[in-house]
Order: sequence, then structure tokens, then C-alpha cells
Amino acid sequence: MTPLAAEVNENLAQISNYLVYSSMAVYTFAFLAHIAEWIFGSRSKVGRTAAALTGAKTAAAAPAVQVHGKGGTAVLDKPKVVTRSAAGTRDVPDGPGAAGGTENGDLYGRIAVSLTALAFLIEAAGVVARAMSVQRAPWGNMYEFSLTFSTVAVGAYLILLALKKNVRWMGLILVTTVLLDLGIATTWLYTASDQLVPALHSYWLWIHVSTAIICGAVFYIGATGTLLYLFRDSYEAKLAGGGTPGRFATSVMERLPSAATLDKFSYRINAAFFPLWTFTIIAGAIWAGDAWGRYWGWDPKEVWSFVTWVAYACYLHARATAGWKGRKAAYLALFAFACWIWNYYGVNILLNGKHSYAGV
Repeated sequence: MTPLAAEVNENLAQISNYLVYSSMAVYTFAFLAHIAEWIFGSRSKVGRTAAALTGAKTAAAAPAVQVHGKGGTAVLDKPKVVTRSAAGTRDVPDGPGAAGGTENGDLYGRIAVSLTALAFLIEAAGVVARAMSVQRAPWGNMYEFSLTFSTVAVGAYLILLALKKNVRWMGLILVTTVLLDLGIATTWLYTASDQLVPALHSYWLWIHVSTAIICGAVFYIGATGTLLYLFRDSYEAKLAGGGTPGRFATSVMERLPSAATLDKFSYRINAAFFPLWTFTIIAGAIWAGDAWGRYWGWDPKEVWSFVTWVAYACYLHARATAGWKGRKAAYLALFAFACWIWNYYGVNILLNGKHSYAGV
């Protein structure tokens, strides 16, 4: 590499660092805006939510269809649709979201989403600058992987919003964890721009690692929905049983989607991307055969990738089994994502193997 090219790459690396820190600043403002959305959103829907929960026990299985005359034609009013997860579960309407259905709260929510989108663009530009500085895929070590992971997670969230999906309730948790991820990356995982070890010089780096990042980011979104499902389910059960949740719990839980909605959301997310995780493992095995002359060697990274696959497979099977729906399946989903997190942080940092490319 010529001195001029080395200087250009160094400048690009510095630009990447600047963009990453700039995105963290914007994410911080988005975090504050999300906090404001929750604080200034309406808290006046406790009675309506409680009535819906306690009334579900005596309500009919399906809403009645109203028929009225309009001239000489009978008109059927469209019944109110409530979310169901399985026979025998509570039929509860979704909450109004973090904004609480108020204009003031909605204003802060829109500002938060706009700032999140801006931070995403800045961070994505930082990832691109990093790729240009190293002239390869920008996920050759844990620092680069973390940057790309958080970028993809926010991108998936924004895509869901663009598709008119009800996911803005996730914004505060997402931005908080993204800031945590970037803080860890820039503080403890930072690695200067460098070339890869010979084993990683392959087009499979683009295929295998990119799919692993996409799966991890989407599994994170699914895990967030699963965790909130457990809280919301407990809240609904307490109200249905005549209990009185605390003021803070009520203020938060009443604005979330129903437990049934969160359960369905998480299941669909995990089920949709489980085949891609399967492909990730297969692609890794093919790459291992090209790089090391064997497809599977029970390396710690390979073992825990397989454990994660088994955990998600058990979760999907549990969701299809009547006795394991609901909370039991949710615990399996969280265990599966915990395996993915351990496979990333624990295996990369604490265990030695052929995949020890953490760079820290």
C-alpha cells in the first residue's frame, strides 16, 4: 500500500469514528424524546383498560354484529376486533402506545422517531466509512460487528414503522440498548482499522457474517417483544384477578399492546428468521470446509451456534404444542436469545477457538 493510500484509509477511519460518536449523540437526544413521550403521554386510560380486562371474563367469545336498516338495505356494522393468542386466553384490546393517544405525547414520539432515523443514517455512514477504510466487509472484529449489529437493528425497527406496524412502543428500549451497544463497542471493543487474518479472506465473509448480523438484530427485536409480553401478561392476569397494580406499572403496561399481540409479534419475528439462522450455520460450515478443510470441528463458536439453533427450534416447536404456549414458550425464546448473546460476547472474549477474531 502506498503512503497516500494509507493516509486516505486512516482519514476514512477517523471519519468513521467521528460519525459513530455523532450518531451516539443523536441517539441520546432520541432517548430523551422517547422519555418525554412516555412522560407526557396520557395516563387516563386505566379505567378503560381495566374494564376491558375484567369484562373479558364475561364477554361473549365473539363480538356481536349490529344490524340496522339504511333505507331498504340491511347494513352490517363491522365488529370491533380484539387480539387472540389461543383458545381460553384473555381477549384484550391493545393499548394506545407510549404517546397515550394524546397529541402532546405523539409529538414527542414523532420527534423521537425522526431523531432515531437521523442517528441511523449517521451510523450507517460510519459503517460505510469503516468499510472503505479497511477495503473489506466492515465486520471483521467485534467492534465492527457491534456497529453493524446496532445499525441493522435500528434499520429493522424503522422498516417495521414504515410498514405501518405498531412497534413505536419499542423505541425507548431499542435506543437504550443501541447506546449501550455502541458504548461498549467504542470503550472496550474498539480495534484500529486493519486487514483480516488469511482464513477470513473469502466472499463467505460477506454471506455468512452478514446473515448472522441480520438474524441477531431481528432476534433482538423478537426478544424485546417476548420480554414485554411477560410483563404485560402478568399485568393483565393481576387485573383480571381483581388485583391493583402499582401506579408506575399501570402507567407503562396500559399503553403497550396486549399480551396476545406481543406474543404473536415475537413468534412471527422468530419464526420468519429462523430459516435464515439455519442458512447462517450451513454457510459457516461450507466456509469452514474451504478455510480449514473440515465442515464441522466442534469449535466453541460452532457449538454455541448450534445450541442457539436448537433453542429456537425448541421454542418454535413449543409454540405449536398446546401445553407450551404462552409463558413457557416465552422463557424458551429468551433462553435462545441469551444463547445468541453468549455466543457473541462470551465465546468471543472468554473462549479460545478458530473463531477467535474478537480483536480485543
